[in-house]
Amino acid sequence: MENHPQLNRSLRLWHIVLIGLGYMAPMAVFDTFGIVAEVTDGHVPAAYVLTLVAILFTASSYGKMVQVYPTAGSAYTYTSRTINPHVGFLVGWSALLDYLFLPMINALLTKIYLSAAFPDVPGWIWIVGFVLFITVVNIWNIKIGASINGLLVLFQFATVVIFVILAVKGLHQGDGTGKLLSLQPFFSETMDVSTLLTGASILCFSFLGFDAVTTLTEETINPKRNIPRGIFLVALIGGALFIVASYFTQSLFPDVSKLQNPEGASPEIALYIGGLLFQSVFLAAALTSTIASGIVSHVSASRLLYAMGRDNVLPARFFAYVHPKFQTPLCNVFLIGLLSLTALWLDLLTATSFINFGALVAFTFVHLSVIAHYVVKQKERSLKAVFQYIVSPLIGMSFILFLWYNLEPTSLYLGFAWSLIGLIYLLVLTRCFTRKPPQMDMNVE
Repeated sequence: MENHPQLNRSLRLWHIVLIGLGYMAPMAVFDTFGIVAEVTDGHVPAAYVLTLVAILFTASSYGKMVQVYPTAGSAYTYTSRTINPHVGFLVGWSALLDYLFLPMINALLTKIYLSAAFPDVPGWIWIVGFVLFITVVNIWNIKIGASINGLLVLFQFATVVIFVILAVKGLHQGDGTGKLLSLQPFFSETMDVSTLLTGASILCFSFLGFDAVTTLTEETINPKRNIPRGIFLVALIGGALFIVASYFTQSLFPDVSKLQNPEGASPEIALYIGGLLFQSVFLAAALTSTIASGIVSHVSASRLLYAMGRDNVLPARFFAYVHPKFQTPLCNVFLIGLLSLTALWLDLLTATSFINFGALVAFTFVHLSVIAHYVVKQKERSLKAVFQYIVSPLIGMSFILFLWYNLEPTSLYLGFAWSLIGLIYLLVLTRCFTRKPPQMDMNVE
């Protein structure tokens, strides 16, 4: 085999955790609060608890698979190797929706935040500036991007801590429920399980960062140990932050109808709790949230394309190229930057619809891959194995199926259209399934 430049294995566990948390965009808890509070009739923290429990089962399946296949391909690799390479290609093609469109969403959110603060500046300037910055950061060695992302994530956590302190002060002064500790946001006699599940289906996509870190497997030191740990830590830490922040927000606003704009409640919440100064800090944290998520989503997308390029599923000369100095998939980084500029023409609903479809396809087939590998291929049949490799994935899948059921029609239409394009490409690549798609070299330690 020719000695080509490869991705640099330099990330430690704390890098992985901060990257995953950056992908999750912690400040999103305030952006979604008003909508979910209306849906759940004031039980947002309970919906987050339910979501976290369900997501941990999916995180468990990712952790099991990354121990077997420590490569950058994530759900694409797992499905290809355990179920069928043709199905694996289609899963990877669908998962591209998740990875390719999240940088666009972050560009759109950046434009929304900054246009609100500077209404006289044309919106396209914010999108172009954001994409240029994110692309330049991702050109360099991944540790540089991880370090910048870490600082941005820590600033968001500091902002949430300040929010909690101000919320405690407000509750002591009689704001909201006037109670520091209460079970009301988690449970009440009027709580409806069906509306709670609907709220959980909305909040599920706040946890996408835990699966994105699997695309960094080939740049992580001791990935079989650190990636599974990182997956769980990202889900747990992110979930704890979401639950705490939503609890105090719900306590301050037990009646969400008092918010003038529930669908864009974060500026109003910040102004109410801390005045104009804290609202400015809140805006800065929201902006750093989109930047941090933009950096790591750009990283994940470029690594998934790299994995598919190395397979020759996509042209290897372009997609599998790694810059010898920067040790990053440079062509993919530039391509993601160009694709992100489509935020100039796309709206937030369309971009989000693509992401939802791609994420659910990946989640579904990671669960199926666990069963296919451990039960069917490895013939693990002990009592412990039955729970780990059958019961646990099926519990995770039951929640994913509920999300499929509640997926908006736009996501299904756009997702199936994208899948049809992938199927046509696969037919050409395999000459109508008369040969298998190229296989990945699995000699990755």
